[in-house]
Amino acid sequence: MSENIKQKTVLSCWIIFAILIFVHGFEAIVLRMDETVLGENCINKLFGIFAVFVVLRLINWKWEDIGFAKNGFSKGICIGLILGISSFLISYTIEILMLRNQGLESHLGVFTTGFSLTGEASVHTGIGFILMCVFFNVINVIMEEGTFRGLFYKIVDMDHSMRFALLFQAFLFGIWHIVTPLHNLIDGDINTASFVALGVGYIILAGMMGIKWGLLYRMTGNLYAGMADHFFNNCIATNLLHVITDTGTDDMMIVRVIIAQLLSFAVVIAVWLKRKSA
Repeated sequence: MSENIKQKTVLSCWIIFAILIFVHGFEAIVLRMDETVLGENCINKLFGIFAVFVVLRLINWKWEDIGFAKNGFSKGICIGLILGISSFLISYTIEILMLRNQGLESHLGVFTTGFSLTGEASVHTGIGFILMCVFFNVINVIMEEGTFRGLFYKIVDMDHSMRFALLFQAFLFGIWHIVTPLHNLIDGDINTASFVALGVGYIILAGMMGIKWGLLYRMTGNLYAGMADHFFNNCIATNLLHVITDTGTDDMMIVRVIIAQLLSFAVVIAVWLKRKSA
């Protein structure tokens, strides 16, 4: 099994990915854990961490081999948080100015929601829900960064170029997020045309984020910077810190996220190119 994984790297990653996204889709569409009191699809994340553990045992790797280094934790977290906070500070400001230009006054609110492309999400208040949101998002970034930027990237990097490995894991990360619009399609919230448009958009956006976090891994030697930026995007900017107007909540969330991700992507690309030319 170990030699098969190392000799057929791309196929092995596709097989692992197929198992993971099946569990992801089953939980989101059938079990609908995000509609329970937990407000999160958490089973697939825990299963994903277990799957990574099993694969690491099969190929005789350690967690450090896929980016969970013993050193650099604090520095990596700081880099990621600075990147996330600064980019979203700008995007929140732009969002509020755009709303004001439309004649809408807005203010910020702190509470938890389940992310939805359609803007319809349940609202939960109370410290317990906030702590659960933080906890499940920590689990989320451990699983997704450990799987895509860690395991898939490192396996494919064994017999392919760095560029191919980077783009491959980013592409899988984009497909991973199609479950969200598929969920909306099945529920009748969007039509087929919207599903296709959102699916393609999600592959591009999530893929771009995957490239950014993959480059952060290459530059820092660990996953922690990407994990921190990923956590800020998911937990704070889409689940906890909301923009509220008289017409609703987070009407322009997708604009906020796209602006922040484009800004942070541009910064990481610029730093990467500067390092390569140095």
